[in-house]
Amino acid sequence: MDCSYPLPQPVVVLAITRHGLALAGRTLSALPAARLFAPDKLCADSQAVALDRAVCFSGSTSEQIGPLFAEFEAIVAIFSLGILVRIIAPHLRDKTRGPAVVVLDEADRFAIPVLSGHLGGANALALHLGSALGAAPVLTIASDARETLAVDLLGRELGWTLEADKQALIAASAAVVNDEPVAMVQEAGVRDWWHGHAGGRTGPLPENIRVLPRIEDLDTGRYSALLWISQRPVEALGPVRRSAFSRRLILYRPPRMEDR
Repeated sequence: MDCSYPLPQPVVVLAITRHGLALAGRTLSALPAARLFAPDKLCADSQAVALDRAVCFSGSTSEQIGPLFAEFEAIVAIFSLGILVRIIAPHLRDKTRGPAVVVLDEADRFAIPVLSGHLGGANALALHLGSALGAAPVLTIASDARETLAVDLLGRELGWTLEADKQALIAASAAVVNDEPVAMVQEAGVRDWWHGHAGGRTGPLPENIRVLPRIEDLDTGRYSALLWISQRPVEALGPVRRSAFSRRLILYRPPRMEDR
């Protein structure tokens, strides 16, 4: 997988040890607009690493998480995953409201997306840092681990908008990762989207996804979910197809300029 997918901004790098600060310097080089947060006791070290991009805080690290969640779209934490989980737990709400969170271990071996892997961009950030730092990105979301289609990210890097309720999104995503037959009807938008999809895909489109050129070609009895890329109104499905896919229909709207 490559790391060409757009990264969340702004980003804060949180380091709480001297070894962590050493890695923070390299991390900031990979994220030129990011800022560094470090405890007061390491203020001189953090300023040496980050100059005017360093912010020193007093009190506990856990006290910083609330304000950081509110101010930044992404947090890169250079300390243990266990510590991070404990201090962010009180601030977790739902997957659409938290920042992207990535953990780097101090030995610079792994980049681990912890929170908002898809919608917030933590997976893309982990891929970017892995490439820049020589760390292995640890992706655990099923669609990324297996390099299959990520329903919630389809066309996002191209400016496509998604129309679906939460339950339909969950159901269609489950159909994709469970290898159920899924119809993709692409009537609009650029066709060469797979290579850059969800941070990059190297293999072919999964065999359980059948690409069709028109909604009229769709046999409702053959598929568990429908991914429809079109400029047409949803009424064009007709009542039979709308009823068949009412809970597993995802509609994508590419920018109209793509169809010129």
